[in-house]
Amino acid sequence: MRHEVTGRPGAEAVLLSAGLGGAAAFWEPQRAALEEHFRVVAFDHRGTGRNAGPLPDPYAIADMARDAVEVLDAAGIDRAHFLGHALGGLVGLELARRYPARLGRLVLVNAWARIEPHTARLFDIRLGILRSQGPAAYVAAQPLFLHTAPYMAAHAARIDAEIAHGTAGFQGEANLLRRIGALRAFDASGSLGAVGAPTLVAASRDDLLVPWTASRDLAEGLPDATLWISETGGHAFTVEHPGPFNAAAVGFLLGR
Repeated sequence: MRHEVTGRPGAEAVLLSAGLGGAAAFWEPQRAALEEHFRVVAFDHRGTGRNAGPLPDPYAIADMARDAVEVLDAAGIDRAHFLGHALGGLVGLELARRYPARLGRLVLVNAWARIEPHTARLFDIRLGILRSQGPAAYVAAQPLFLHTAPYMAAHAARIDAEIAHGTAGFQGEANLLRRIGALRAFDASGSLGAVGAPTLVAASRDDLLVPWTASRDLAEGLPDATLWISETGGHAFTVEHPGPFNAAAVGFLLGR
């Protein structure tokens, strides 16, 4: 598992885990704020980007958690805080359940204990686009589920560049189906009480893909959780409005 470690040598570590796209670059708006205080460990998920290649079948969130442990082992890090977005947040929950000694504090962005019917329906729509129109159309539609309309209107050139990059580096239909299958099968709703890590659960009220109420319910089910809500920013509010989130996340990870 290729990865990179940046930030303050000798400081506590933070492992970054992206969502369905799997790209470490998703966290670029958070990197500088985190690197000021921590060692930052970033990696593309198995089957994507710099770790591209066919995924095994079956493939589950538990496999992704083992991948994350493999990255920590390769980086020589025994214990790290964790920052995960959507699917990446599910990986954090699985780490907390299976490898609690490897985990410090946990930040879960737009995550859930069990997938909402609304979210499952939107994944069906996205997969319908993939199957009927192909990867280029699937990637072109992706910003609609990530961003707010004002952001897309104001950053049209950036959105076009991201679509071109995503199309060129598409992870492949087989890998995408396995990763979506993994997140749909994940269900931690009956074992949240076993998650001992202090957790910050963050969401946006106008997230189209994952209702903010899923984060509320997740926070209520965890023994030691704080809920942090952005009023706007969509599913990618960490990109659209990084400043407030960065301050909240860094403060939480520092134990302030």
